Amino acid sequence: MRTLVLVWLLAVTATLAVAEPSPRTALVIDEPDPSSGIPTTFSATLRAALNNFRPSVAVFGETLDLKRFSGRKQEATLRTYVQQKYSDVRFGVIVAVGASALDLVRRWRSELWPDVPVVFAAIDEMTAARLEPDRNMTGLVMRRTIKSTMTVAHILVPDLKRLAVLGGSLTKDPYRLQYLKELPALAGQTELINLTGLPLNVQAARGASLPDKTAIFYTSLFIDDEGTRYSSPDALTVIARVANRPILVDVESLIGFGATGGFVLNNVAYGQEVAALAARILDDASVAANPIVVGEFTKPVFDWRQMQRWGISEHGLPPDTEIHFRETSVWHDYAWPIALTFGVIVLQGGLISLLLHERHRRRYAEVQSRQRMSELARVNRFSTAGELTASIAHEINQPLGAIQTNAETMELMLRSPSPDLEDLKEIAIDIRRDQDRASEVIRRLRSMLRKAPFESSDIDLNELVRETEEFLSALAVARQVELTNALALTPLPIKADRIQLQQVILNLIVNAMDAMSDIPVGKRKISIQTTRNDRLGEVSISDAGPGIPPDKAKQVFEAFFTTKAEGMGIGLSIARTIVEAHGGRIWADNQATGGAVFHISLPLAEGL
Repeated sequence: MRTLVLVWLLAVTATLAVAEPSPRTALVIDEPDPSSGIPTTFSATLRAALNNFRPSVAVFGETLDLKRFSGRKQEATLRTYVQQKYSDVRFGVIVAVGASALDLVRRWRSELWPDVPVVFAAIDEMTAARLEPDRNMTGLVMRRTIKSTMTVAHILVPDLKRLAVLGGSLTKDPYRLQYLKELPALAGQTELINLTGLPLNVQAARGASLPDKTAIFYTSLFIDDEGTRYSSPDALTVIARVANRPILVDVESLIGFGATGGFVLNNVAYGQEVAALAARILDDASVAANPIVVGEFTKPVFDWRQMQRWGISEHGLPPDTEIHFRETSVWHDYAWPIALTFGVIVLQGGLISLLLHERHRRRYAEVQSRQRMSELARVNRFSTAGELTASIAHEINQPLGAIQTNAETMELMLRSPSPDLEDLKEIAIDIRRDQDRASEVIRRLRSMLRKAPFESSDIDLNELVRETEEFLSALAVARQVELTNALALTPLPIKADRIQLQQVILNLIVNAMDAMSDIPVGKRKISIQTTRNDRLGEVSISDAGPGIPPDKAKQVFEAFFTTKAEGMGIGLSIARTIVEAHGGRIWADNQATGGAVFHISLPLAEGL
């Protein structure tokens, strides 16, 4: 009975073990130290790609310098170290990078990772041909061939006759053993100058004096035949500095150290493919369904600076060529920003031109409008002058009559045998005074009626009001209107067109007289007042007429609105236009005691 139970337990345990999925963990073992030539880009890409899978893979890594520490004692120490370090970790796949790393994994797996699938990479075709893989092993074999390198060599040197091979001994290069098989066949077609394995200074000296129609193929120099170690990129820099022929390489990491270019190992694509294979194994895909395959993960890459040095045109390069370190033009680097900026500038230029055109049209319209306004104002002045004809004639006739009387008196006195000279002098003074008075009336009339452009000048608002009042004094007497003023004690300096502003005040006073035509004679009063209100000078003209009808208050300044049977309705409209052209404001109110009051507000001159 106990035997049956034991058998049942063993069967259940086996079933559970089979059903348990592989852990999503991977151990990546790289064979040499990075300074010895390991494809670090490949390893970094491999690990990053595994981490990016969903669900992600927990990646562990070990880089073992097996070239330097390959004895039994060192290997035993490494195995103990790895065993103890990962004693609590179950791996779903082991990834071996390089031939020596794969040999190490195969020796340790029975003890450390029994039945764990192995994926290998960075193994060339010749090494892979000697492998005896077991059922739980697969990988991607790296194909490297001089054939693709020779294709580029003929592009760089069209009439190529020689190929100089520089770098470390190929027999010691685990990644380029395939070249040893190809070089003898190549020697029958092209003259070979094999400098591999020689010290760096010797290779550099030979590379500086190569004959014409030769291309240089630099593999990698990590150690020469004398045992001296080098940094491969630094060694290439030394050679390229003196080389007299273009240099080809098969490793992308060497582009930028003096090499012109070549078909280089695409470590990114290679690493991603190996990561995808490992991920399929972790997803419980069988190794048998993912057999070992051979792939040439290369791409054409060139250094633009070296192409310029050797006069190589990119038009003859292989398709899909990558060109690094290209010194592009500003247009190439910033085509869209430049095009956008240029478009914005053109658009702005168009808008500015349109705005300038509109501004010109507006200025022209303003000039035309001002000219029309001036013409209307002049017509209005003529109309006002017509109303003032009688008073003007009376004002002129008075001094003319006095002149005539004084002249006749002077004539009689001169006929006397002994004229009184003092009396004659007084008569002459009277004649001159009356003549000046008549001339002043005529001057004011001519000034008001003359046609002149808008001309701004410095004037005193008080003086302008006083002058206009004197001009209308005769009319006020004729219409039996009492004209009084209350002017500010200090000057009110403004910049204005004297004639136009005088016309506004004149119109308002004449309108006030017209409004009181039906008022008894003793009550016809007009008061003119000027005041200073902060930065403004104000004129108020009030009358004792009937005032402004409430329903007409908003229309009094509109064109062609009038309450007079004989009026044109343009006087107040012109007045508003003139005041606003001076930056001022005009408005009207009714007084509480009766009658209307018109206000004019104008800005005072700057600095006053």
